[in-house]
Amino acid sequence: MANEIILWADDEIELLKPHIIFLESKGYQITTVNNGLDALEEVKNNYFDLVFLDENMPGIPGLEVLKKMKEVRNDLPVVMITKSEEEGVMEDAIGTKIDDFLIKPVNPNQILLSIKKILDKRELVKDKTTATYQQEFMQIGMAVNDTLTFEDWKNLYKKLVFWEMNFDQSKDTGMEEVFKTQLQDANRNFCRFIENNYIKFLPYDNANAPIMSHTLFRRGILPEYSQDKPFFFILIDNLRFDQWRTISPIISNYFRIDKEDMYLSILPTTTQYSRNAIFSGLMPIDIDKRFQGKWSSDEDEGGKNNFEPDFLTDLLVRLRKNLKTSFTKITNLEQAKQMFDNVQNLMNNDLNVIVYNFVDALSHARTDYKIMRELAEDERAYRSVTLSWFEHSPLWDAMKKIAEKGGKIVVSTDHGSIKVNEPVKVIGDKNTTTNLRYKTGKNLSYNKKEVFEILKPELAMLPKIHLSSNYIFTKENGYFVYPNNLNHYSNYYHNTLQHGGVSMQEMMIPLITLTAK
Repeated sequence: MANEIILWADDEIELLKPHIIFLESKGYQITTVNNGLDALEEVKNNYFDLVFLDENMPGIPGLEVLKKMKEVRNDLPVVMITKSEEEGVMEDAIGTKIDDFLIKPVNPNQILLSIKKILDKRELVKDKTTATYQQEFMQIGMAVNDTLTFEDWKNLYKKLVFWEMNFDQSKDTGMEEVFKTQLQDANRNFCRFIENNYIKFLPYDNANAPIMSHTLFRRGILPEYSQDKPFFFILIDNLRFDQWRTISPIISNYFRIDKEDMYLSILPTTTQYSRNAIFSGLMPIDIDKRFQGKWSSDEDEGGKNNFEPDFLTDLLVRLRKNLKTSFTKITNLEQAKQMFDNVQNLMNNDLNVIVYNFVDALSHARTDYKIMRELAEDERAYRSVTLSWFEHSPLWDAMKKIAEKGGKIVVSTDHGSIKVNEPVKVIGDKNTTTNLRYKTGKNLSYNKKEVFEILKPELAMLPKIHLSSNYIFTKENGYFVYPNNLNHYSNYYHNTLQHGGVSMQEMMIPLITLTAK
């Protein structure tokens, strides 16, 4: 039963007695007054969950009462009730932050619906989410344990992201814990899928393989090219599918989402490997062979993605695409503002590539800075911070300008990230790579059950640093630690966002096609 306290102010309150009895039968406590002054006194002296306020009362007008109520308690929900359907009255009421607007005569069910919309919304969402997820729990569980194709995994992951974001709203911690367990089971089975199929997917001519980093331009971007409208490929570094879903409602105000797909990042799921593969259309071993001195190994100092425009130019030549192209990389706010100022000029090109590095910087800052850990404490908060950034970013301003010109955009990323909380012990020499989600080097010592190992890097089209080098990847939510410094690494990196390994969040990443409305 409800136990909320409601104030109802109306000069004809006696005529509303049947409505009040009806609400009391539903468990609401109703306090009544018949004028604005008494309503104000009640709000000043007592707590209420909601106010029903007649717009046309003798003495102080309802709109004036509303304004003074908000001065006393700005968060107090108020429902304005009026006989007037004049637009000006409604606009004034809405401008003073009412929560609902009812036209007399009202019936009890209207009143009850208004209460539920305002007061019971969170509980209703929680109850509905819990009940519906309980119905789907068995279905998802059976799918997780089935033999799935990549298309099946995409559909399942979309469903899991849908529920994860629904639990953002419901705050049902009990069922959310059940969901997290199911998500972990799904990730475990996805890792098995990758172990069984990854090498088979890699050949360039495998038309049955998923779109992957090295085939993204050929199979996922250029087929969307439209000669008759401005065309942009925007790569937002380290954008997970759930983060895409967080920003997509804003984007849909300006763009039609023609295609909401995913592709499969290559391993390691890092910018060095996956993004170079995207712009070259080649796997790392072939980049190293074709571009002497332009592939940086893990041991090399300096930037690992310095030649992306060169790689793209070469790729377009190999694909016989004679396109006037621009390449813009954003790593700071000043560059972002310059890009926005230049968007109009970019529209004269056939293909415009924008690489925007913010989400990746955010994930690293969450590891390195305590204040960022507090701002993005969990996945829900991480999505919220991403949304806040995007809404106020020069990137979104630029996208709106593209929409105004009727442009088309493919939005994607190079890899995702996952929150890690399971230490995985590894021993290597001083030349072993430092990434927490993958290691390459010689004489690595580890528990084979805890990693995805590639003993012959050439089979995974990965270059060797040394003749006897191999690659190992953590799975699910693991991160590599050295046994002689276990506590230090565990305390520092526990519950941080990392990438480089095998998980749905890192490898199954958004590939979105947008057309201006």
